[in-house]
Amino acid sequence: MISRSGSPAGWLKHLGAAGVSLAAVALVTSAIFALEPVAPVLSLGVLYLFAVLPVAAFWGLGYAVPVSIVSLLAFNYFFLAPRHTLRLADSENWVALAVYLFTAIVVSGLAARARRRTVEAEQRRREATLAAEISALLLESHEVRPQLERISARVVSMLGGTDGRIELHPTGFPYWEEAGLDLVVGEREVGRLFLVANPPPDPEVAARVCTMVASLLATAIEREELARHARESEARRRSEAIEAEALRRSDAAKTAVLRSVSHDLRSPITAIMAASEVLEGASQELTPEERAELLASISAEVRKLARLVSNLLELSRLQADAAAPVLELWTVDSLVARALDAVGPTNDRIDVVLPEESPPVRVDGTQLEHVLVNLLENALKFSAEPARVVVRADHLDGQVVVRVVDHGPGVPLAEQARVFEPFNRGGRGDGEGGTGLGLAIARGFAQVNGGRLWVESGADQGSTFALALPAVEAPVDVAP
Repeated sequence: MISRSGSPAGWLKHLGAAGVSLAAVALVTSAIFALEPVAPVLSLGVLYLFAVLPVAAFWGLGYAVPVSIVSLLAFNYFFLAPRHTLRLADSENWVALAVYLFTAIVVSGLAARARRRTVEAEQRRREATLAAEISALLLESHEVRPQLERISARVVSMLGGTDGRIELHPTGFPYWEEAGLDLVVGEREVGRLFLVANPPPDPEVAARVCTMVASLLATAIEREELARHARESEARRRSEAIEAEALRRSDAAKTAVLRSVSHDLRSPITAIMAASEVLEGASQELTPEERAELLASISAEVRKLARLVSNLLELSRLQADAAAPVLELWTVDSLVARALDAVGPTNDRIDVVLPEESPPVRVDGTQLEHVLVNLLENALKFSAEPARVVVRADHLDGQVVVRVVDHGPGVPLAEQARVFEPFNRGGRGDGEGGTGLGLAIARGFAQVNGGRLWVESGADQGSTFALALPAVEAPVDVAP
């Protein structure tokens, strides 16, 4: 850094250089006095170079030239005849003094030039170190702004400032003690350095440092923008992939619904139409028993249609998270009794084994009725007559567990995870001849009521569907 000549620091520098220069001349003069008896005086004048060279190396040519002139005058005054005057008795001494002065000035110039190169090399080394430090800081993070404070501190230290900051795309103005240095690369303005420094930095050094910092920041900002665009592109790609997968699944679900519902709607409608046509066309020829049988067939098919539509509506409510339960306290025997009534005449094949006392559960009675009805109908469907279906309840570890046991073909282990999926007709499932909705709806209602539903089975061993519900230990106002 260059101090202002009018400042206290500048005056101290001049006085120190002048004092050292005079001391160097005095020291060399004393050495010549000591060597004068053993060596020619004219040859000893070269010793004054030992005063000129250090001054040139430390303070430059501006101090070395005056030292050369003072050394010449001192040599003439103290050692050349007539002594103690500035006159010369021998004309040859003029030539010697001129050669000495020329040599001293040339040597001091070379020394000052070497000093400048050394100082410049050290400054360039510090600038290269600063560039490496800033590059390392910018590589530590994917964002530039979090590193600006640390980068600013290093740049301010390099430029000899006491405080400062770097702003990207600044909109404000520097404070009264600050200097604003633009950070520009080519025609692109990256930001601005607000610097507090007294004395101000060397303009050339400041220009080089600002250009280097601007170039590194511009590169880091471009990298940050490219990374952000890449992340946004990847997010868009993933979003599009998720949407495409959702559409594919939606189309697959719609296809499954159409295939299942079209078949299950067509069968009862065909049966109803056929029975209706017989009743209309041959009403006079039918016996009362045949007429009653056709009416019963129509009634059964209507109930099947009603159950199908109800299952579809319940499944849509569950999938839309719109099946919020109305929780009340219920006993297990009341829930089982409601389910048996809903099953109808086929409930005479169901054996119920309940404990004498069982804690109540807090559930939606209507939804739990659907769960038990679907489990019972599923068990009856796969238990060929005269096989019985057993409903058993137990109180275990704070839970009431209701098990529906059938003597059907069972559910293979590989199919047990899929048996609760909607429209699943594979394996034993919920629906050979059904829609594949009953068990899916049963598990959905069990989960929204805080329970669990699973299957315990093996191939050709029958199936046990277990429903676990949290027990309430202090019942009050239990629903009948």
